Amino acid sequence: MLPLTVDAQVRVLSENIEISGKIGSSHRKSLIIQNDSKESKEYILKFLRGNIGSSQNIKLCVADKCYDPRKELSKIKLNLQPGELFTDLYIEFDLGIAELRGNFDLHFVNPNNNRDMFLIEAVYEVFNPSLDETSHKDISLGSVFPNPSTSTAQIEYEFKNPNATAKITLNSFIGNPVAEFQLDPLQKSLMINVADLNPGVYFYTLFVDNKNIVTKKLVVKK
Repeated sequence: MLPLTVDAQVRVLSENIEISGKIGSSHRKSLIIQNDSKESKEYILKFLRGNIGSSQNIKLCVADKCYDPRKELSKIKLNLQPGELFTDLYIEFDLGIAELRGNFDLHFVNPNNNRDMFLIEAVYEVFNPSLDETSHKDISLGSVFPNPSTSTAQIEYEFKNPNATAKITLNSFIGNPVAEFQLDPLQKSLMINVADLNPGVYFYTLFVDNKNIVTKKLVVKK
C-alpha cells in the first residue's frame, strides 16, 4: 500500500487486505494507519472504487460507528494527532450469495490539501466449499478454500459424532509431514497458515479414529 502522491503524510501499516471465505460469511478486518507528520490531520473518504457484488455489503467503521462507504462518504472522517498510530479503523464485509472474486480501493484525502492523500487496497474471494464435501458417519468435511492459497487456507467441517476423534495432516507433494491439526468438535472450521510454506502442491488428509478417510490437494502460491 503506497501513498498516491509525495505529499501524503499517512502510512498504511496494515498488511495487504485479503478477505476470503465461504458464501454467506461476514468478515471484519482491522486497518492500522499512522500520521507521520508533526501536525494534526483530518482526512475524509473521497471515493470507493472497485467491483462489489450486488449481494455483498461493505461498511467502514471508525471506532464504534459504522458507515456505508457507497452512500455515506461525507460522514467518514479521520482526525489524527501528530505522530498518532490509529487502530480504530475497520472494514466489515459480507461476502454475499455467489462465488466471486474482486477488489476495491478506499481513497482518503485531506480537505485542506488535495495532494495529501492515501489509499487502502483490498481484494476478496468468495467460495462455495459445499460443492465438494466429504460425508463420513462421524464428520462432514468441505474442501479447502481459497485454493490456491497465499496466506491462510480454511477448511469447514462439522462433527456428527462429538465423541469421535478427528485430525487433519498436511504433507508435501513427496509425502513429507508438514503439520498436524486436531479438530475440535466445538468448532466448525480450521484455519491453516500457509504464508511460510514454499509454493507448490500439498496434500491434506482427514483421519477419523486414526483411520485414513480422504486425501485432498492444496496449492500454495506466493
